[in-house]
Amino acid sequence: MVRRLTSRTMWRQACYHAAAGPLFAVLDLAVLAVWATALVAASVYVWIWALPPQWRVTDLGHTTQGAYITAGGLALLFLGPRLTGALVRLETRAAEVLLGPSRAEKLARRVADLAESRAGVLDAADAERRRIERDLHDGAQQRLVSLAVNLGLARSTLGDLPEDARKVIDEAHREAKEAIAELSNLVRGLHPAVLEDRGLDAALSGVAARLPIPVRLAVDLPQRPSPTVEAVAYFVVSEALTNVVKHARATRADVTVERTGETLRVVVADDGAGGADLAAAGGTGLAGLAKRVASVDGTFSCRSPAGGPTVITAQLPCAPGSP
Repeated sequence: MVRRLTSRTMWRQACYHAAAGPLFAVLDLAVLAVWATALVAASVYVWIWALPPQWRVTDLGHTTQGAYITAGGLALLFLGPRLTGALVRLETRAAEVLLGPSRAEKLARRVADLAESRAGVLDAADAERRRIERDLHDGAQQRLVSLAVNLGLARSTLGDLPEDARKVIDEAHREAKEAIAELSNLVRGLHPAVLEDRGLDAALSGVAARLPIPVRLAVDLPQRPSPTVEAVAYFVVSEALTNVVKHARATRADVTVERTGETLRVVVADDGAGGADLAAAGGTGLAGLAKRVASVDGTFSCRSPAGGPTVITAQLPCAPGSP
C-alpha cells in the first residue's frame, strides 16, 4: 500500500480523475451547449413559424433579427466540429500524459523490444552460420575429398604416364589436400560441428589438442547454455589461444570455463610476455572478442602487464530470455 501511494502512476491517475476529469466534463457540456445553440439559432425561422399565430412576433423587425440569429447559428455549426475535434485531441493528449506510460517506462519497453529483436538477429545469424557450415562440410568439402582420392588413385595405378603428366597429377593432388585443409579450417571457424553435437567441452578439447603448446582445460558445465552463448564462449577461447600462440611467446596456457548461477565465466591465461592492450587493439583481435561478448550483454576484460601473465576473462549471461 505504501508503494502504491508513493508511486508516480497513482498520483498521475489521481490528477486525471480529480482535476482533468471534472474540467473536461465542463468543457464537454460547453461544447454540447454550443451545438444546441447552433441548431436552435440556425432553425429560428422554423421555430417562429411553428408557433401559434397569436404567439408570433408582430414586430416587423423580427425578420431582420431572425436573419442575424440564423447567420450566427450557421457560424456556430461551422465552428462546432472544430471545437469538438480540438477538445477530443486535448482529452486524448491529457489521457496519454496522465494515464499512459511515462517516458522512463517507454524507454524501458523500447530497450526490452530492442534486446528481444537483437536476440532474434543473433540467433538467426548463428543458425545461418550453422547452415553454411553444413553446406560446406557436406558439399564442397566432400567433393574435394573425392577429387583428392581420385587423384591419388590415378597417381598410384597409372604407372605408364609421362613424367610431366605425373608431376601435374602430383601437384593437383597436393593442392587438393591443401584446399581440403583450408576448407576444414574455414568450416571450423564458422561453426564447428562438434560444438553443436557434443557441446563446449569436446569442442574446446579439439582446439587445445591442435595447439603446439600444452593447454590445461577445465570445463564445468552442469547445464549447456544457449547455442548463441555457447558459440561466443567457443570463439573467445579459440581466438584467445590463437593469439597466445602467435604473439605471447608462451610455453603453456590455462582455460577455465564454468557456470555459476546464470553466468558463464570463461578465463584464458598464459605465461607469455604480456603487454596485450585492449584499447590499442583496433578493430581486430581483442577488440573483436570484446564486441562479440558485448553482443550477448556480456563483459570482457584483459589483464596483461608487461612481462606477463595475460588473463582474459569473459562473463556471459545464461539467464532465461538471454540471447
